[in-house]
Amino acid sequence: MAQDMPNLNSNIGRVRTLGMLEGISFLFLLGVAVPLKYMANLPEVVRWTGWVHGILFLAYCYVVLMALINGAFSFWKSALAFLAALIPFGPFLLDRWLAEDEAREVGATSAE
Repeated sequence: MAQDMPNLNSNIGRVRTLGMLEGISFLFLLGVAVPLKYMANLPEVVRWTGWVHGILFLAYCYVVLMALINGAFSFWKSALAFLAALIPFGPFLLDRWLAEDEAREVGATSAE
């Protein structure tokens, strides 16, 4: 079940989707843009990649906050989701756990 695509109609599905996008942009920033800045003297790559990553990070924080407000996340799960965004590969590690929670959330709403 953890390999399912996120359901954008659920709070947790939106967190998973933005988490993947934010995680990819973070890895691209650290693994591609920063080396290009210093090795190929291309600081504009970091500028544009940094902007995209920053916007995705803010969007991720917003959907985590909305999941907390809507009751899909506890305070501690929200804090963990936020901290996962600060470390490389964090959103990817968190995704499997969130996929299981999302399956329960979607199952609960479809049963109503």
